[in-house]
Parts: sequence; C-alpha cells; structure tokens
Amino acid sequence: MSNLGFRIIQDINRPSKELLEAFRGVQTAFIGDAVNRFFCVDSRIKLVNKGNLRMVGSAFTVRTRIADNLMVHKALDLAKPGDVIVIDAEGDMNVAIFGDHMTTAAMLRGLAGYVVNGCIRDVETIETMDFPVFAKGVSPRGPYKDGPGEINVPICCGGVVVKPGDIVVGDRDGVAVIPLEEAENVLAKVKDIVEQEKMSTIEIDENAHLPWSTNRPWIDKILREKGCSME
Repeated sequence: MSNLGFRIIQDINRPSKELLEAFRGVQTAFIGDAVNRFFCVDSRIKLVNKGNLRMVGSAFTVRTRIADNLMVHKALDLAKPGDVIVIDAEGDMNVAIFGDHMTTAAMLRGLAGYVVNGCIRDVETIETMDFPVFAKGVSPRGPYKDGPGEINVPICCGGVVVKPGDIVVGDRDGVAVIPLEEAENVLAKVKDIVEQEKMSTIEIDENAHLPWSTNRPWIDKILREKGCSME
C-alpha cells in the first residue's frame, strides 16, 4: 500500500540521450519563448556558481519537508548519470537543504545538476565547482534527517510543476522545464526560434547604418489593433 507523503518511486521514464543532447546549448530564453513564456521557474532560483555553467538533464524529483534532507540523500543513491535532482523544499529561506559535500557526491555520480526551491550552504565552495547548482537562497543552518518526503512524484518548484523525467535546462538566465511528452514539439519550435534569431542578427549586421526606429511597422500595427489613440 502506498504511503502518501512518505514514499519512493524508483522506476521512471527518462528522455533519450539524443533528445537531451538536442537541448544542450539552447538558451532558456528561447525555451521560454517556445512555451509561451510559461514553464520557467521563479527568478529567485538562480545559478549559484560563478561563470556561465549550463545544465541539461532529466528531472529526478524530491519533495521534502522544511529543514529536512533525508529524501535528498536517498535521491543521491537512486539518481542516474544525467539526472537533475529537483527539490521542492517549500521555498523555505531559513534552513539549508545541502552543502558542498552533497554537491561533490552528485558530481562524482555523474549527475547533471541540482535545482532547489529552498536554501543551500557552503556557497563559497559550491560557487567555484564545475557542477551547476540552482537555489533560492543561502543559509548556514543545516537540516535534519528525519523525513517524511517523496521521491519521483510530481512536485512544484518555483511555481512550475515538475514531473519525473521532464527535461530541465538551466543557465545564467534561470531554469526552464520541458514536459517530457511535449519535448519533441518544443524542440521543433526552439529550432525555428534559433533560426529567426540568426536571421535577425544577419539583418542587423547588414543594415547597421539604418535608423531602425523608422523600420519597425509591427509596433504601429499592434498599437492600432489594441485601439491606441495616436494624435
């Protein structure tokens, strides 16, 4: 019998390596555009590391109560290389869920990153590591290890529902989540957006001498459609 609120689900569907690789290097901003500005986590969940580390992986979800990381430790034992451990710690800003030791453990296991709707600690060490960690805040207070909690259930992280196996992409702009069942469609849209951006860059480069403020009819078109009075 399932024990709701204190359970572990070990078998999950993951995206193929080829699908994950297709999103590698894609900016989260382009993903946000492709999904109509949804599925981007709260901007307070930021990359802790210095530099411009990028993260792409399969969501391995954890729900833990405030000030407890028992299930995060178990997730480290169960997660597979390429997984991103995504933790819903209820957005608590008072107690760290993990520090540099658990970050090192994740890196040695070949995981792809951490996303924490909560706090971490040992930030001076973590920010220098070549392993992406996204967190809402920092606190010196450590957690307990009592439970309860859940592993590999749908969670809410930074206002976005994250399901096990969803594709998680992170960069300096933030974190975007792509539902696994929509990943192929999103990828096609992202490719179109990337091509449009390339064409826009070429157009700007070739016409850098032009006063662009006089060559943007789309602005007036939208204003007219919205009923703006222009006297």
